[in-house]
Amino acid sequence: MSLDPYHIKKQLDTAKGSLSYWSLASLQEQGHKINQLPFSIRILLENALRNYDDFAITKEHTETLLNWKPEASDKDVPYKPARVLMQDFTGVPAVVDIASLRAEAVRKGKDPQKINPLIPVDLVVDHSVQVDYFGTNYSYKKNVDVEYERNGERYEFLKWAQKSFDNFSVVPPGMGICHQVNLEYLAKGVIERDGNVFPDTLVGTDSHTPMVNGIGVVGWGVGGIEAEAALLGQPIYFIMPQVVGLKLTGKLPLGTTATDMVLTITELLRKHGVVGKFVEVFGPGLDTLTVPDRATISNMSPEFGCTVTYFPIDDRTLDYMSKTNRSKDQIKLVEDYAKANMLWREDEESVNYSSLVELDLGTVEPTVSGPKRPQDKILVRNFKNKFGELLEEVHGREYIPIDKRDKSRWFSEGGGQPVDKPGDLPEDVEIATKTKNGLKTVEVKINNEEFALSDGSIVIAAITSCTNTSNPSVMIGAGLVAQKARERGLDVKPWVKTSLAPGSKVVTDYLENSGLLDDLEALRFHIVGYGCTSCIGNSGPLPKHIAHAVEENDLVVASVLSGNRNFEARVHPQVKMNYLMSPMLVVAYALAGRVDVDLNEEPLGFDPNLEPVYLKDIWPSNDEIFEVMGKVLNPGDFEKNYGEIFEGNEQWKNLEAPSDKVYNWSEKSTYIKEAPFFQGLSNEVPEPQDINGANVLLKLGDSITTDHISPAGAFAESSPAGQYLVGRGVEKKDFNSYGSRRGNDEVMVRGTFANVRIKNQLASREGGYTTHIPSGEEMTVFEASEKYQQDNIPLVVLAGKEYGSGSSRDWAAKGTTLLGIHAVIAESYERIHRSNLVGMGVLPLQFAEGQSASSLGLDGKEEITIEGISDGLKPLKKLQATAKKEGGAVVNFEVVCRLDSEVEIAYYKNGGILHYVLREFLKQD
Repeated sequence: MSLDPYHIKKQLDTAKGSLSYWSLASLQEQGHKINQLPFSIRILLENALRNYDDFAITKEHTETLLNWKPEASDKDVPYKPARVLMQDFTGVPAVVDIASLRAEAVRKGKDPQKINPLIPVDLVVDHSVQVDYFGTNYSYKKNVDVEYERNGERYEFLKWAQKSFDNFSVVPPGMGICHQVNLEYLAKGVIERDGNVFPDTLVGTDSHTPMVNGIGVVGWGVGGIEAEAALLGQPIYFIMPQVVGLKLTGKLPLGTTATDMVLTITELLRKHGVVGKFVEVFGPGLDTLTVPDRATISNMSPEFGCTVTYFPIDDRTLDYMSKTNRSKDQIKLVEDYAKANMLWREDEESVNYSSLVELDLGTVEPTVSGPKRPQDKILVRNFKNKFGELLEEVHGREYIPIDKRDKSRWFSEGGGQPVDKPGDLPEDVEIATKTKNGLKTVEVKINNEEFALSDGSIVIAAITSCTNTSNPSVMIGAGLVAQKARERGLDVKPWVKTSLAPGSKVVTDYLENSGLLDDLEALRFHIVGYGCTSCIGNSGPLPKHIAHAVEENDLVVASVLSGNRNFEARVHPQVKMNYLMSPMLVVAYALAGRVDVDLNEEPLGFDPNLEPVYLKDIWPSNDEIFEVMGKVLNPGDFEKNYGEIFEGNEQWKNLEAPSDKVYNWSEKSTYIKEAPFFQGLSNEVPEPQDINGANVLLKLGDSITTDHISPAGAFAESSPAGQYLVGRGVEKKDFNSYGSRRGNDEVMVRGTFANVRIKNQLASREGGYTTHIPSGEEMTVFEASEKYQQDNIPLVVLAGKEYGSGSSRDWAAKGTTLLGIHAVIAESYERIHRSNLVGMGVLPLQFAEGQSASSLGLDGKEEITIEGISDGLKPLKKLQATAKKEGGAVVNFEVVCRLDSEVEIAYYKNGGILHYVLREFLKQD
């Protein structure tokens, strides 16, 4: 039962009856300056007041929020979200964990059915579809068939969970991307529950959960570990954030898109520094942005590094709710509650922010971002030259513009050096390579068609990810670009793998209704599935002749995609340069076939009469886009598609799943395995110990992402994970991806720190290798870990700045602990991964300000000892570290223990969040 220490519980008369609410306006009347608090802080305050119990949420917590200051503080605040959102890659291991808690409860003589989500959980299956088939009208069906063939066991497990757990729903495969489904359907704006009304809030097991901030809902990405704790009733604690105000003025110029705007904002906020902070958007420019525009910005919060990018509720919010078929009563409830409780966007100038950033939208230009970080903004007019610079700087190759290259046709004239080709290529494929003026070019001939591949060729063009496919203006814009290109006789270049993966089926409906889907398909942008696809590395294989030409000749080829992530080796391991852009530009660059082209000055191609066709010739005006939008956007499409959102297709309906309350683990399964973390859990909490005589498993540099740490994408037969599966009788063709096997710890631990682009300074080559210090032998990270654990030697990781940036991958922390790593010592952390390390009992330590492994002269071959853990931990305690070198020299230095709150200390002592929750459950009668 919630308490009411400030006497602010009031009644609100609504279309749904009289509902109780915790009135911020009453606090204002009591003399508290609520109108000066950022809107996002007001929502956190309401959350703490409503859930106040004087135990998990105390008077100190509410006072900390009530007295928020722009400089924030180092005090922790609680957050109990109203619901949890999951995608299947992170959702499956979370469900495995909950099922494993039930299994351990049974072994301890407890009732397993008492372990359930305590708040609603929606899991959307959107991460499993892969682009195996493309460019044809059967692409979607065949990709779905393959998806079920690969993932049937996982899907049966999820159906079991839906049957067995209370408060747990599954959106089946092929219905949409979790963030777009959340924005268009799941998000309520305001929730009515148990006679109370309060703001809709959530956490999600995907770092792009903040996309829903665009509709006025506070929510952010957490690891599966934190999400599991939240759904089991634990508050999430975090340090009181600063709130950066982003003031928008002006309006976007003609010829620019919301994507150009968000890539501009990404660079702007990264430079300002918003890691771990909230961002809140205000200003007159906000009036020109629709909810999809706003959501495009909010979606990229992880790329800025902030926790949320919040847009307060206003008339635009209500308009979007109406267009997406929310009920009239719900829309009225949102308006009445927001206005009654000081959560309606007004009186913006009274709000105090920690710092201000301003952007005149009128200064935005056409923009792309890459080749490996979302914040690396490049203006389209500079793209060609920038590519040349990057090719020379990063890859050490001389760049020769395409218009200055020798254009002789090698096959007709001879002189090309034939390349040995594998036997699985068709007989009529010929590949030859030749170097001219220092530039390597590969000539491919197939079915009497010849083309040349070289550095800068685009081999993947993907309209993918919730970032843009939730925004009708750029999707319809892409269709119009395709239509106009088709009218001029242009086609996508034959070496480009194209794909269209909408965020929801509503997108398909309005593209079909406008006739623009036909135009996109004419350029081979056929629908390949409803999922994240290329944005998360599910690009599927390149066509064999393209893959062979790239691999054998070490070409630096590119992808263009309308997603939000382009980290190294993420989109495709053979593609070294990856650029984010709007769907409209994705189509344009697919027509050009190269990234080293100036679209403002050079033609995309030539029509059948050899007349040049420029970007300006096929770029639609805003009026054209809005005219089509006005005709085809229909609330009825939302009603139809979301009316059947939980039903799934025939394959889903025909899946058989057990109905037992405790999952029957199969020893034969290579997908689903009971988690090892909780088995044999002691009733008593062990006292934490100092770390003595540890070796360094990896010494890493700056910007190590969770993509580098966590297993993702495909894996080789020769890898430790591949060898494990081969040993279990799994053929290479059935390996599937790491993401699909996140429910099996044996596979995942073998893939931790195994990214092909990770650079461990203790190894002579890229990839998941290290040197086993005692023997001096170089081997895989997993093999070294096994040797260390056999000898009871604790392990640490040394790292630089921004350790753990990127997606909220729980296996980046779970794999770390299973490798025997007791602590990570880094210069700085990104928020989610630091929290996840704590959640798995790994100690995050931070070098003192201005210090690093390099400045201390550490080469990673030292023996590390950390003292001060066993004599009492407190938040942000300074610990003493000693590094003993091979020759006997000793380096003493201080590290900050990044356990940021008393609750995190309790989690760490227990071995992790879920260990803490299970012990609390086992105490109950």
